[in-house]
Amino acid sequence: MLLIESLFLQGLAIAIGACIGSFLNVVIYRIPAGLSILHPPSRCPHCLRQLAPRDNIPVIGWFLIKGKCRYCHTPVSWRYPAIEAFTAFLFWCVAAYFGTSLPILILCFYAAFLSWLLVLALIDIDTQTLPNSLTQSGLVIGLIYQVSLASSGASGSSNVASISNLLLFGIIGAFVGIWLLDTMRLAGRIFLQKEAMGGGDPKLAAMIGMWLGWQNILLTIMIASAIGTLVGAIAIATKSLDKQQQIPFGPFLALGAAISLFFGKALIANYLNWFGIV
Repeated sequence: MLLIESLFLQGLAIAIGACIGSFLNVVIYRIPAGLSILHPPSRCPHCLRQLAPRDNIPVIGWFLIKGKCRYCHTPVSWRYPAIEAFTAFLFWCVAAYFGTSLPILILCFYAAFLSWLLVLALIDIDTQTLPNSLTQSGLVIGLIYQVSLASSGASGSSNVASISNLLLFGIIGAFVGIWLLDTMRLAGRIFLQKEAMGGGDPKLAAMIGMWLGWQNILLTIMIASAIGTLVGAIAIATKSLDKQQQIPFGPFLALGAAISLFFGKALIANYLNWFGIV
């Protein structure tokens, strides 16, 4: 019975994730452009014709129109179905990894967190900005998540003290995140004599810290810095990136946060065991 429930949950997560991915495409395109994410309905950005319902079927819709607008025949980027499919994959990861061990509400929060990270990472790649509307709303949702985590009993208890502790846990994580990234930004400005990091990165770190707590935000920054340094070194070595060209740090923070969400507890425990702390 548990296997059937798990498989059903995973299938449902894939379907919902693909639909959410379709909406994320709208958010990624419209928020940097200063457009409403609710109105008008999905339409071709070239001829402005509203898409037919069949064109809005996640992933499949793109193949039905053969990658071109049904009306003006302008090519539609492959990134749209890719984001839908990847969002479905992320939702499946949540369902498959955490399964039925956590309340559905908490699984929904995890899926929302990964959705926020994906949107912010792609907007940062496209525009090298991290919109305040997304980092701030993500931080608020993280605060609500901490309350829900305690209230649901998933943290081990659901009393007032537990809620207060988890709120403090998240708030400290947010302060640690923004303080560390602001410090790194200032250090880069001093030693490199230029802006080494955008102003949105500390805010993203604060959002992640609110969700994951101070230990995992430290882990997230370590992972992000390591991967970012490696990618930058490879890009410069292969001459695919100029030494003066900046690489957005947001995607690396998002990747580090995703890794911390799934494997943070195990990685931190192994790290502490390695040094004989616990």
